[in-house]
Amino acid sequence: MPIRIEDPDDPRLHDYVGLTDVALRRRTEPERGLYVAESEKVIRRALAAGHRPRSFLMGERWLTDLGDVVADAEADGIPVFVGDADVIEALTGFHLHRGALAAMQRPALPTVADVLDGARRVLVLEDIVDHTNVGAVFRSAAALGVDAVLVTPRCADPLYRRAIRVSMGTVFQVPWTRIGPWPGGVSLLSDLGFTTAALALREDSVGLDELAADPPGRLALILGTEGDGLTHRTLAEVDLTVRIPMLGGVDSLNVAAAGAVAAWALRVPPR
Repeated sequence: MPIRIEDPDDPRLHDYVGLTDVALRRRTEPERGLYVAESEKVIRRALAAGHRPRSFLMGERWLTDLGDVVADAEADGIPVFVGDADVIEALTGFHLHRGALAAMQRPALPTVADVLDGARRVLVLEDIVDHTNVGAVFRSAAALGVDAVLVTPRCADPLYRRAIRVSMGTVFQVPWTRIGPWPGGVSLLSDLGFTTAALALREDSVGLDELAADPPGRLALILGTEGDGLTHRTLAEVDLTVRIPMLGGVDSLNVAAAGAVAAWALRVPPR
């Protein structure tokens, strides 16, 4: 039977405490080997990807909507906690609009070589610190045929709750891993047969249309952090820089939007 909770200080619920504290979650979730999935759709996608739940926390009505998930959890001895909205809000620090949370065991990250095996289009996220942008990049990657995403050591966590939610759970769909050290990893991409292209505003950059007219077979497109863009060291390592032509006096796009435009322009036909 589901376990009813009345006390937000219940120690069994430690995985769910203070989910709005981004800095805290960024430190503790990886160290404790967990991430938090929010909403029925995201939870189902995480389970479909083979991720293992540690526990579930939900409002009363979700015992029905997630009835099959609850039954499977109880059969496997995984606790399912249920509580009123005010208790859950006091515990997590926010109103749970989507009704259900799951504390999930983090899977081991694959190697870069394994993630890129057979890949033709790859996005590399350099030091992107906003979880919303990371999630949006993954959603675009899934929708526009990107084969894999690589994130540098200082990039925000793709498995942070907000990133997962914005991605609509596609972080479980698109193969990804961390690449490091960086920008030393650019040479690894070259060794694996990728042309490396940085999306940057430089006088020597080629237009996106020009690159799309004759694209390389395997391409790793590198996107830079929201404020300063790509580092000079990275720009010195890549094979070429690419720019998206702009109109209306606008010099650049949000990093997630820019990644989507480039992914669409450089897409390859499905096999």
